[in-house]
Amino acid sequence: MKLTEMTVKDYLELVASDAPAPGGGSASALVGAQGVGLFTMVAGLTLGRKKYVDFADNCNEIIEAGKPIVAELTAQIDRDTDAYNMISDAFKLPKETDEEKAARRAAIREATIVATEAPLYTLRLCREGMELGKKLIGKFNTNCASDFGVGALNVKAGAHGAWMNVLINVSGLDEETAAEYKAKGQAMIDEIDEAFVMIYNETMQYMA
Repeated sequence: MKLTEMTVKDYLELVASDAPAPGGGSASALVGAQGVGLFTMVAGLTLGRKKYVDFADNCNEIIEAGKPIVAELTAQIDRDTDAYNMISDAFKLPKETDEEKAARRAAIREATIVATEAPLYTLRLCREGMELGKKLIGKFNTNCASDFGVGALNVKAGAHGAWMNVLINVSGLDEETAAEYKAKGQAMIDEIDEAFVMIYNETMQYMA
């Protein structure tokens, strides 16, 4: 059964077990999806309110762009676990002969790239999601301020969790390839952190 087809209770029990997957990568995709979902919720609860009529177009754009990101991040929950299983299977390949050793090395490298690109894509989706959150600043139903802030916290957690998974996996790649992934990831993390501070500061203005 896919992780995304489980009940919340069953998924959490599996995460809390000694099973190696789902792990941090899948959990990062989940919280990222939850965070972007909260952004679209805030946009939806801003629509139709006379007080916020000037923000309607912006909110509609956020909802339209946000829902596909939520769907992709949801799919990443299973993709990340699939990538982990691919690495696990590669390490189990036989290594008795030179041919087997070469095939095993190639399989491990291929699996490591897949396992690096999976969280990198989660990170990219979180960046896109945080950009949508940034567009809500000053243009949302302030009764939803805490939901807006929790959304940002979730997206940030998802992004940094995905980044950790990128970093742990690139250690198994050659220096040039690893440096490429690190540069891409760090640039996205910097953007996300900058946007998060803006959203957090905006949110806290409405806290008692």
